[in-house]
Amino acid sequence: MHRIVQFSPVIVTILMALLPIPEGLSPEAWYYLSIFVGVVVGLIVEPVPAALVGLAGVTVVALLGLVDPSPTASRAWALSGFSNSVIWLIFAAFMFALGYQKTGLGKRISLILIKYLGKNTLGLGYAIACADGILSPFMPSNTARSAGTIYPVVSNIPPMFNSTPDHDPRKIGAYLKWVGIASTCVTSSMFLTALAPNLLAVDIIHKATGLHISWGEWASVMLPAMIPLFLLTPWLAYIIYPPTQKKSPEAPHWAASELTRMGPITRKELMMLGYALLALTLWIFGKRVGVDSTMAAILVLTLMVLTRIISWEDVITNKSAWNVLVWFATLVAMASGLDKTGILQWLGALVATDLQGLPPATVALMLVILFFVLHYFFASTTAHTTALLPLVLAIAAPLMPALMLQKLALMLAASLGLMGIITPYATGPAPIWYGSGFISQARWWGLGAIFGAIYLGTMAVLTSIYI
Repeated sequence: MHRIVQFSPVIVTILMALLPIPEGLSPEAWYYLSIFVGVVVGLIVEPVPAALVGLAGVTVVALLGLVDPSPTASRAWALSGFSNSVIWLIFAAFMFALGYQKTGLGKRISLILIKYLGKNTLGLGYAIACADGILSPFMPSNTARSAGTIYPVVSNIPPMFNSTPDHDPRKIGAYLKWVGIASTCVTSSMFLTALAPNLLAVDIIHKATGLHISWGEWASVMLPAMIPLFLLTPWLAYIIYPPTQKKSPEAPHWAASELTRMGPITRKELMMLGYALLALTLWIFGKRVGVDSTMAAILVLTLMVLTRIISWEDVITNKSAWNVLVWFATLVAMASGLDKTGILQWLGALVATDLQGLPPATVALMLVILFFVLHYFFASTTAHTTALLPLVLAIAAPLMPALMLQKLALMLAASLGLMGIITPYATGPAPIWYGSGFISQARWWGLGAIFGAIYLGTMAVLTSIYI
């Protein structure tokens, strides 16, 4: 049985490839879809490291010329994920976390959090969620917000309770990590400016339907639904995936004594704090002056090395950072291939045929659900938005009145943040939180399915009421 599980990605790929090719798909597209499904199976069972699963999939596709028969074009496609800006923003976020750790600033901030909120684990969960919620309207990159700003602080808390990936992760670490990613998915849908693909989606909607969705209109529809979900998320995680350590009344006293032992804040801590504030300022206001968020992160990373907050040796030996970079880059390339091979267009045509004759409101609800669930095939919310939103709007246009189509468009765009919860690669910060090692691949997929169902249920109810 173990051998079957270990080779299941290859078995699934071969068996699927041997099936008759569906009408409307080229042989290359069908073989590509077979490999893609095999890669997804590999990410679930993880017979080898996840990064190697993605790298193997991209390599096989490129060698077989399934995306493009030209070897040069195949090579360019296979390496395209490594030029994705989110990939390098994630990489820089790992280095920020290291800077917080090496200077002691992360420990100091964590101790302050514990001192005031550490009487119970649930309180810490709400502290993480509230930090994300406060920043979300001002930071269109949830990777910068969650992975670059909040994760480095949270990562310092579990070791203080002797909770590590290898020793008692469920004590407190796994719960805090899950709250971190679950909260940012909710806040990403709460505000138009809380997720970069939200802004891309609004532009696509305007071009497709003529509807312009303002910040206020988005908030007026989404806040009534997202605020209750936001407030419930830490508690739901506490119930569904509970930490074994519930209370720690002695923690605030211990934190206060540890702060005293650390002494006054050091020069390097102040420098790290300055770099963090510089990155935060550039992430919030950078676009106004033409500074890209990824380049801002790389600038700060360079300054950290030049001023010896971290060393170049720290950068090149950070296995977790390089592992996530390879993993996510290959998955971004695999997801882009779905569009290049015509698979998404084929799926769209099938769906449009099946929806003919149904009531428009039912069609709208089904399309919101389909749009959400199809994110299992994507490693990038941006890629999902670019590939599927125009397709779904094209399917819906002849099936419903213009006003309903405009309302459906908002529901589709607003679901982009929430769908980031379903897999370890579904949104930019997910690989960071997953890469900490506190939550196993199988457990993450299970929790993603549960919380994904809750989040999708919220969107389904909102769609039914709004449309």
